[in-house]
Amino acid sequence: MIEVKGLTKVFKVHKKEPGFMGSVKSLFFRKHISKVAVDNINLTINAGEIIGLIGANGAGKTTLTKILSGIIHPTSGSVSVLGFNPWDRKNEYRQQMSLIMGQKAQLWWDLPAMDGFLLLKEIYQIPENEFYESIEYLSECLMIKDQLKVQVRKLSLGERMKVELMAALIHKPKVVFLDEPTIGLDLMAQKAVREFIKSYRKEFNPIMILTSHYMEDIEELCERVVIIKDGSFIYDGSLEKIKDNYAKNKLITATTTEEKDLQDFKASFPKELGEVTISELKLEIHSPREKVMEAATYLMNNLAIKDLNINEEQISDIIEHIMRQGKVSEQQ
Repeated sequence: MIEVKGLTKVFKVHKKEPGFMGSVKSLFFRKHISKVAVDNINLTINAGEIIGLIGANGAGKTTLTKILSGIIHPTSGSVSVLGFNPWDRKNEYRQQMSLIMGQKAQLWWDLPAMDGFLLLKEIYQIPENEFYESIEYLSECLMIKDQLKVQVRKLSLGERMKVELMAALIHKPKVVFLDEPTIGLDLMAQKAVREFIKSYRKEFNPIMILTSHYMEDIEELCERVVIIKDGSFIYDGSLEKIKDNYAKNKLITATTTEEKDLQDFKASFPKELGEVTISELKLEIHSPREKVMEAATYLMNNLAIKDLNINEEQISDIIEHIMRQGKVSEQQ
């Protein structure tokens, strides 16, 4: 279990003076400004739960992850992860947690991944049988058996991410922090990583915290999301609640047989039925939920329609709206 109470982290940042003389002056009389990265956060995560941590760059996601994993100290507040204070960095805690950062590698560049795993086996004191069972299971799930004896620098980006996942999970941690695990990967590699995380979670049931800018990661892996803005939580609840409470519109997409009528249709479309965008023979209407059938009927009556679909708004658009709105009136 993870329990966070009143967590705050303030960084002192060097204030740069303009110009050459300002640079010289700052060597002797340096000024600092305070930046609040995490502001009075409270959070509880139960055993086996996976949450998605969402926010813009600089919102405080990575800072929170680093505090929970023990890399940095908070300014104030308390944190308990599996009953441990993370920044005490006790071996008993470090043996039960893992941090995977998509932009940072832990395996040595010039060595094969297997050599790195053998080193980790000694660091974590993993029994021989358990170690090779883990290697077999992880490499089979990630479909990377043939690459374990290849130098890490010769692997593709997707393959490197897979061996990094193996390195982080080889000791079967009870808490896993995933900070942008699919960043920079192609669509096939992203899908493979997501499928592996789902399989690993089903097998070992760890606590997981996932930060990602890819909404496909969040939608496929997380039932609960936390939205963070300027260091504060503005939403903590389920994805379904977000859709129910904040999806004000539905999206109508249609393809027509004649392009010439589209601009006239857009100009005459009633504003209360939604907003129309056009791309060649395709149009989209963002229509209020209570008006969607009326908008679809108007569309069918005024254009020659070849194909029509009505879908929920993209979850990324809904979350972007929540972040622009600021703190929601009621957390779910």
